[in-house]
Amino acid sequence: MTATQAPTTRRRTRTRTTASLVSVGALLTTALSSATMLTAAPATAAETLLSQGKTATASSTEGAAWAASAAVDGDLTGTRWASQWSDAQWLQVDLGAGANISRVVLNWEGAYGKAYDIQLSDNGTDWRTVKSVTAGDGGTDELAVTGTGRYVRLQGITRGTGYGYSLWEFRVYGGGSTQPEPGGAVRVTGTQGNWQLTVGGQPYTVKGVTWGPAMADAPRYMPDVRSMGVNTVRTWGTDAGTKPLLDAAAAHGVKVINGFWLQPGGGPGSGGCVNYVTDSAYKSSMLTEFAKWVDTYKSHPATLMWNVGNESVLGLQNCYGGTELEAQRNAYTTFVNDVAKKIHSIDPDHPVTSTDAWTGAWPYYQRNAPDLDLYSMNAYGDICGVRQDWVEGGYTKPYIITETGPAGEWETPKDANGVPDEPTDVQKADGYTKAWNCVTGHQGVALGATVFHYGTEHDFGGVWFNLLPDGLKRLSYYALKKAYTGSVAGDNTPPVISGMTVTPAGSAPAGGEFTVRADIRDPDGDPVTTKIYLSGNYANGDKRLIEAPYRSLGNGTFAVTAPEKLGLWKVYVQAEDGRGNAGIETKSVKVVAPPVAGTNIALNRPTTASSAQASYGDCPCPATHATDGNPTTRWASDWSDPQWIRVDLGSVRSFNRLQLVWDPAFARAYEVQVSDDGATWRTIHATTTGNGDIDTIETGATARYVKLQLTARGTGWGYSLHEFGIYS
Repeated sequence: MTATQAPTTRRRTRTRTTASLVSVGALLTTALSSATMLTAAPATAAETLLSQGKTATASSTEGAAWAASAAVDGDLTGTRWASQWSDAQWLQVDLGAGANISRVVLNWEGAYGKAYDIQLSDNGTDWRTVKSVTAGDGGTDELAVTGTGRYVRLQGITRGTGYGYSLWEFRVYGGGSTQPEPGGAVRVTGTQGNWQLTVGGQPYTVKGVTWGPAMADAPRYMPDVRSMGVNTVRTWGTDAGTKPLLDAAAAHGVKVINGFWLQPGGGPGSGGCVNYVTDSAYKSSMLTEFAKWVDTYKSHPATLMWNVGNESVLGLQNCYGGTELEAQRNAYTTFVNDVAKKIHSIDPDHPVTSTDAWTGAWPYYQRNAPDLDLYSMNAYGDICGVRQDWVEGGYTKPYIITETGPAGEWETPKDANGVPDEPTDVQKADGYTKAWNCVTGHQGVALGATVFHYGTEHDFGGVWFNLLPDGLKRLSYYALKKAYTGSVAGDNTPPVISGMTVTPAGSAPAGGEFTVRADIRDPDGDPVTTKIYLSGNYANGDKRLIEAPYRSLGNGTFAVTAPEKLGLWKVYVQAEDGRGNAGIETKSVKVVAPPVAGTNIALNRPTTASSAQASYGDCPCPATHATDGNPTTRWASDWSDPQWIRVDLGSVRSFNRLQLVWDPAFARAYEVQVSDDGATWRTIHATTTGNGDIDTIETGATARYVKLQLTARGTGWGYSLHEFGIYS
């Protein structure tokens, strides 16, 4: 989805092997003028407790027994500072000299701070906020920070109880190494607009792909992934099956963004409606499940960060509307924050993010999920719009792009058949190049991307987005490799297809032939093998690519046999070079009923049926729709056996064939019966193997009435005919 597009009901067409769909960032409520880092970072060996025994002051005390000095005396259970019973109180410590600050630990008494800032100052007057907490729950808060200062202050904003603020101990650490050993902790470091991701203290830009193959196949594919210059792969789900991927990634120097799936994931069109306001059982279950796998994989050398949810803020519009939708989005992002806090408590060494596909989700994260370390966004055709929205929104955390690539079917213009016009291979390759340029162009804020999709599925979505459908490398594969490594010199590259046309594009006869033409060239001069495929994604929902019979007419021209099923189909030309590469282009074709010789004597004649649906989907669907000559209307029966439909020709007429144009609700078994008086019937054709395609029945009779006696449905619906033609 584009970054700036408003919510819509469009459906994503993307292949995921772990659930995925598709599909944002967590924002800090107050500006970070210094570093944004993980909660609960551990002290290094050289880290020093700087605050103990130093001068402490406070905005107020509850009494002489609860002085500010009690919070820095080293007594964790015997003495404490307590403020007056009002908000906006503060406690600060003078370290005596400027120092590098790495960590602040707050040991709360029962009267804790729900919302507060940690601030630094060089002079005790001018303060800068380095950490904000908006959902504190007492206990012990370990806060990793980065900055320098002589004075460190806890600035209370909102109390968590009816009392004041009370700390057993306020501990400030510093002096520790800022360069952990390679392979160590992952941090989001830097200042506003000048952030970077570090791994083991070293700068790290995410150059990634989303992961498509089975986790168990990771050892097979990971060498190729690494050869592309990829350093990161992203998943949508994490469980026991993730370990082979992590192990293979670590063996090849690749990191993994471990995803956690939450309903309704994948944006518009995805299912699973959870009530985040009331369903505490679901939230508790997910929190427990996620915590288990964080604990399992937190020390794995391949783990880069955790990603909670995918496009759910957007996807909630499929479940709710109005004020309830608003409440659900707030509740969902609050729960994401609960997950982030839980993850930080288990694993302080890896950031936590959350993905959406609509920048309108960002304010929800800003309000409700301050414990996320960075945001994440899925954006395709309008990838550069993410930067614009980030700037205009005044956001204060960096982001990564977790899905991107060429424009998707929800953002491309329609062709003459009303089908989204899929970009060519050249345009798709340019789309990946553009996406990476947009990411790297937002320096200091966009920390990298995992593009969609390192997948091998050879189907409708796979051809649209996969870098290597059926294991064959596309132009997009090499465009991404060049973006990540700077060169594809010496690589053998795919055939290039251009100028593809389909004739007739809007009226190919079912079972007949239509013509496909394409210019095919191979830059390396390799011999090329051409295949033709068809996909019924728009006709019957079948996303598979089925090889189509065709005849080569020479000069890149092919006579292709059309499917029997009516509707909009995609036809694909696939050119393979025998070197593991392929070029693939696609256009739509509309398959229509083939013409029938003679006159349709049933056209607009009186037609009756045993039943007709009065209202369902596109209904009412009366019997007369089957003989009105309009292929877009239909008769539909009740959902039961048997049913019948009959035509009164007005007088005894002779005919020699019938054509039945079935809707997907077809007849598996039926008889064609005729009568002169509408009372006595004789059967002239019968079948028990109907398949729902167009039935052209070459049989003749002389009669006034013609009836279809329908005895066995081919689906769970009723019977439905677009056309019941009788030809003389």
